[in-house]
Amino acid sequence: MTTAFYLEHYLDSLEHLPTELRRNFNLMRDLDTRAQSIMKDIDKYADEYLRYVKNEDEEKRMAHLERIENLYSKVKEYGDDKVQLAIQTYELVDKHIRRLDSDLMRFEAEIQDKAINSNRAQEESGASKKGRKKLKEKEKRKKGTASSEDESKSGRKKKKTGGAVASTAIASTVNSASKVELGAINNPADVLDMPVDPNEPTYCICNQVSFGEMIGCDNPDCGIEWFHFGCVGLTVKPKGKWYCPKCSQDRKKK
Repeated sequence: MTTAFYLEHYLDSLEHLPTELRRNFNLMRDLDTRAQSIMKDIDKYADEYLRYVKNEDEEKRMAHLERIENLYSKVKEYGDDKVQLAIQTYELVDKHIRRLDSDLMRFEAEIQDKAINSNRAQEESGASKKGRKKLKEKEKRKKGTASSEDESKSGRKKKKTGGAVASTAIASTVNSASKVELGAINNPADVLDMPVDPNEPTYCICNQVSFGEMIGCDNPDCGIEWFHFGCVGLTVKPKGKWYCPKCSQDRKKK
C-alpha cells in the first residue's frame, strides 16, 4: 500500500475519536460536579452531627450518621464511574496508537521489501551485463586467435613461394616473424615493443595482447584463459586437455 493509502485509512478511523473523547470528558466533569455537591452536603450534615453529639440527641445523631454514610457511598459510586470512564478513554486512545504503530511497521516492511527487490534487480542486471561483456571478450579473443593463425599460415605460404628470389633481409624478417609465431621464449619483447591499441584486451601471464599462436586453458574457472605458446613453453599444441601452470598447481593441491 502507498503512503497516501495508509494515511487516508488511518484518518478515517480517527473520524469519531474526538466525539467519543468529548463525551467521556463531559461525563467525567458531570460526575465531578455531582460529587462536589454531595461533599458539601456531607460537610453540612457533619456539622449538625457534631452539634447533636454535644446535645446528646442520640436519635438525630444516628439519623445524620446514616445519611452521611449514604452520601459517602454515593460519592464512591461517582468516583468508580469516573475511574471507569478514565480507563475507557485511555483504552480508546491506546487502541488508535497501537493501530498507528502496526501500520507504520507494515509500511516500513514494504519499503524494505521494495529496496531489497530493487537491489536484487540491479545486481541481476549488472550480472547480465558482465556476462554479455565476458561473452563479447571471448568472441573477440576467438577472432583474434583465428586472425593470428591466418596471418601465420599466410606468412609460411609466402616463405615457401619466395624461395631463392627473397633477399637475405627478407629471410631474416621471415625468420624473426616465425619465431614470434612459435612463441619463442628467448626474446618475445621484439613483438611486444610494437604499438598496441590501448583498448585491445590483454591475456596470458605476460598481460599482453593476442599475437602468434595461443592456447586456451581447459579449466573453465581459469582467470586468464588464453596464453601465448612461448610464455608457457610450448612450440606445438599438446594433445588432450591442457592446463596453465597456475591451474595445474591448484589441481595438484586438490
